[in-house]
Amino acid sequence: MPPGMSHEEHMKQMSKDAQMKRRGDAAMGFDQDKVSHHFHLTQTGGSIEVSANHSADPAARKQIRDHLRTISQEFADGVFTSPIATHAEVPPGVQVMRERKSQIKYAYEETPDGARVIIVTTDRGARMAVRDFLKYQIREHATGDSVSVQK
Repeated sequence: MPPGMSHEEHMKQMSKDAQMKRRGDAAMGFDQDKVSHHFHLTQTGGSIEVSANHSADPAARKQIRDHLRTISQEFADGVFTSPIATHAEVPPGVQVMRERKSQIKYAYEETPDGARVIIVTTDRGARMAVRDFLKYQIREHATGDSVSVQK
């Protein structure tokens, strides 16, 4: 059990995590246990990266690439259906990211075991919203990613 957490709190967290995993499987189109998510903050925005846990899993790699290609376009259009469905709430930053969508660029690129979406903006308000969104993802997906800004 995590330090400082009661048994009841731990059970509640485990249930919340299991529910998010089920919703994520459906919203993203791949088994959350077969992939790793990473969210990075950068000077100009950040990135979302998903990779197959086993490089010999071409099906997971294709599903990741299909999903990230789709969300890079949807996010550019101000559509955040997948993260809202996954988390059963509107993540922080989404409203501003919608409002300032013309100020944010999303670039899809493949990686050896999956793909990433690089998010770039020169607009200060949009950058703060992107970072709020990514920090939320780090916390909710418990990725262990650092919230410090990378260059």
